Amino acid sequence: MRIVQKFGGTSVGTIARIRCTADIVEAELARGHQVAVVVSAMSGETNRLIGLATEMDEFPCEREMDALVATGEQVSAALLAIELRRRGIAAFSYTGGQAGVVTSGDYKRARIRDIRSDHLQLQLQAGEVPVVTGFQGIDEHGNITTLGRGGSDTSAVALAVAVNADVCDIYTDVDGIYTTDPRIVSAARKMDRIDYEEMLEFASLGAKVLQTRSVELAMRYNMPIHLRSSFRDVPGTLVTKEDDMMERAAISGVAYNRDEAKITILGIPDHPGIAANVFGPVADAGINVDVIVQNVSEQGYTDITFTVPRGDYHATMEIMRGLCSSIEARDVQGDAGVAKVSVIGVGMRSHAGVAKTMFDTLAAEGVNIQMITTSEIKITVVIEEKYVELAVRALHTAFGLDA
Repeated sequence: MRIVQKFGGTSVGTIARIRCTADIVEAELARGHQVAVVVSAMSGETNRLIGLATEMDEFPCEREMDALVATGEQVSAALLAIELRRRGIAAFSYTGGQAGVVTSGDYKRARIRDIRSDHLQLQLQAGEVPVVTGFQGIDEHGNITTLGRGGSDTSAVALAVAVNADVCDIYTDVDGIYTTDPRIVSAARKMDRIDYEEMLEFASLGAKVLQTRSVELAMRYNMPIHLRSSFRDVPGTLVTKEDDMMERAAISGVAYNRDEAKITILGIPDHPGIAANVFGPVADAGINVDVIVQNVSEQGYTDITFTVPRGDYHATMEIMRGLCSSIEARDVQGDAGVAKVSVIGVGMRSHAGVAKTMFDTLAAEGVNIQMITTSEIKITVVIEEKYVELAVRALHTAFGLDA
């Protein structure tokens, strides 16, 4: 079996933790498996490096910033290789560029274009362990580039695809995916398996266990991800395709996101192109819009309500106020005290009544629904933030998810 193991910052945060990580690598080798490793920087190291740069220059050059922060992963990769070699294991550390990771030339947000992995495949066949820096590669001109948020997870999945691995094990400080946040619902239970689409929904709703880019890549190439704990030797959660799973319950889990703000622009004359006029400037400002509801009155006026990340609330309100005159809107209203709660499950495709159960449950708890959006496997409502925990607990029980 060929495995790519990825270890996050907490797993390599100290020398003691690096030695524990080496134990995990060594155990897989002892089982007769071929192992490649991808590592993040030691916890806190990337922020330390960014702090050094901003002491030098408030707005440092992006090229040099990528060259600087990429050194964090090089430290943890080399230290892990040193520990493995001390144990008699043939391990070799590689930067992303040395490992053959070719990226676009977009500093701080590069995309992986190719991994030229022939030399890594030969090492794996020989029983050697490549230890590769996550989060980085080089562009066609040889410049170091970083992949942005979720980059190390994405590096690991991409490497697993490139070397034809059987699975990508991602080790973190949690031991799997739960039916909801265990801090809110003590009866939440760990899932043995979850479908790629479900995992994407959980990730997009703020679950920080896996980043969406890595899950999208795994789904595209049908690469199983096994989410595991670095600190406890217990089974984790396997992220895989739906065809590999038994018939499912309607709902697999309940997710939430407090990082939301709602904006309503009122009384816009209803004519073609009005939505483009509203959302064009928001997109130009690099702000992501999520839930959108448009209501058209009999008098020929439109109200448009949408949500944005809470950190973009004030900037979006300024854009909307600036638009009011040009689009002849009556007013703009905002609320930074909302949140999203979602029920997620591929079983929704074959189970009726999910929406009714969700809405009846929230009504019984006195939770008012402000907005609704749906997909094939998800129903999301926007509610007042103060009701999030109540809503999550009630829905978790209503859909039979309590342990």
